[in-house]
Amino acid sequence: MAAALGWTTGRAAAAMAELEQLALVRPSSEDPGQMRLINPELGLEALLLRQERELLARQEAMAATRLSITRMLAEYGEEDPGSEPAGARQFMGMDAIGSQIERYAHSCTSDISVFAPRGAQTEEALESARPLDRAALSRGVRLRYVYLESLRNDPATLSYAQWLDENGGHVRTVPHLPLRMIIYDRRTAIVPIDPEAAAKGVLILNGTGVVTALCTLFDQIWQRAEPLGTPAGRPRPDGDRPTSQEQAVLELLVAGYTDEVVARKLGISVRTGRRITAELMNRLQARSRFQAGALATARGWLTPQAEARPEP
Repeated sequence: MAAALGWTTGRAAAAMAELEQLALVRPSSEDPGQMRLINPELGLEALLLRQERELLARQEAMAATRLSITRMLAEYGEEDPGSEPAGARQFMGMDAIGSQIERYAHSCTSDISVFAPRGAQTEEALESARPLDRAALSRGVRLRYVYLESLRNDPATLSYAQWLDENGGHVRTVPHLPLRMIIYDRRTAIVPIDPEAAAKGVLILNGTGVVTALCTLFDQIWQRAEPLGTPAGRPRPDGDRPTSQEQAVLELLVAGYTDEVVARKLGISVRTGRRITAELMNRLQARSRFQAGALATARGWLTPQAEARPEP
């Protein structure tokens, strides 16, 4: 057979095995070791019936899966996000938080606004965000991210921000962000229960008043943020005034925060934060941080602080 077809013996044997599997040939009862042809009409009919049975089994499996998913969603309470009543709901743990972010990312239709503090983002966070952001951009959703200026110190985070910018997203940077936050369609916001430990849990906020206030906060910071390609900490037009990063350091120091907290809020190292502080004190010719704050306020670099807010 191989010789007649111009095939190798192995190819002919493989073809015969496949024909036997399709019930188009079967072993001969008269000549052991040989195969005999089954009536093609009977063999093809048997093959068709088998495929119909397999298709029916797949359809039944799909129907069962659909029913299971419907029951699961009903038990989980996955109602339409747009129909949720005003109020706040609390979710604890990274798995629960991730599920809620996925849910709202898939259901949003117009706008996603993100505050991403702490500078460098974890590899796990970036990999989790990429498919959600890609899907949102493909649907025409306006995607806006505000990162810290210090993201430039982390290649992975910078690469992700550039990917967003190149694929239709909008990315800006500021020296300091008040909290981690995501707003979907300007009607639902996800914020951490504890801004200093976002992984502990989140609040999902729905309702005109509170979400409108958060949207206003986002818009204000967005307006004064710099596009991604702007050099970090560039001097202000009037020359002697501090850069945006230096002013952020001053504001946090005057508010009573420690070097460690200042560094964490700006996404920089403690050593870098202390270097910036020392340079500012030298420029102001201040002998103490308190005096530096007073001199900076006198020069118009800062607005007067009514009360310091030291953090443990």
